[in-house]
Amino acid sequence: MTSTDNSADSPAEAKPAAKDPWDLPDVSGLVVGVLGGTGDQGRGLAYRLARAGQKVIIGSRAAERAESAAAGLGLGVEGADNAECARRSDVVIVAVPWDGHAKTLESLREELSGKLVIDCVNPLGFDKKGAYALKPAEGSAAEQAAALLPDSRVTAAFHHLSAVLLQDESIDEIDTDVLVLGEARADTDLVQALAGRIPGMRGVFAGRLRGAHQVESLVANLISVNRRYKAHAGLRVTDV
Repeated sequence: MTSTDNSADSPAEAKPAAKDPWDLPDVSGLVVGVLGGTGDQGRGLAYRLARAGQKVIIGSRAAERAESAAAGLGLGVEGADNAECARRSDVVIVAVPWDGHAKTLESLREELSGKLVIDCVNPLGFDKKGAYALKPAEGSAAEQAAALLPDSRVTAAFHHLSAVLLQDESIDEIDTDVLVLGEARADTDLVQALAGRIPGMRGVFAGRLRGAHQVESLVANLISVNRRYKAHAGLRVTDV
């Protein structure tokens, strides 16, 4: 008797097509807060994102200082104290000095709950030989942020950008890639898309937060490059 069961000969169910890694979401409507936005790195990021059309709020411990920095940038940038900045923003970039990193985030745990947080802090030390990497107990600044903000979605990005170039109004494009790390692909996609809003810049997924230490520490090497060659070096990832 011939069997009519031909399931073994049936083609396997077609797998869904792999998602294009460059198919990134539209982030143009998100409000971006920058904690530490009165410092060079934070102010530079705020300027570039606002210049690209993003709504940006600068945060500082003192609202007056943030408002003054925002007025200097123009482009619709607003200033507020850190708590108000966190509350009003959809995405919050942490660009505070390393020595105030933990204290700042601890004080904003409630305001940052549910938010997408982008940590760009580089734990560095300096001596007569130059810059060197510090390793926090948690492993990295980003992992420290994740430990302190259990109800936030913490990512790491924007570590290797020259504050000088970011703030230079005569420069139209920033020629660099941004390494983006995080636990959820949906979150890293958003950060990549945000980086891509800045002309010349591209966000590249670089793994989970456990890899943040080597990304943060590479800034010490870039500082040495810049001092030796009188440059403002960035990074480009090839073949992607």
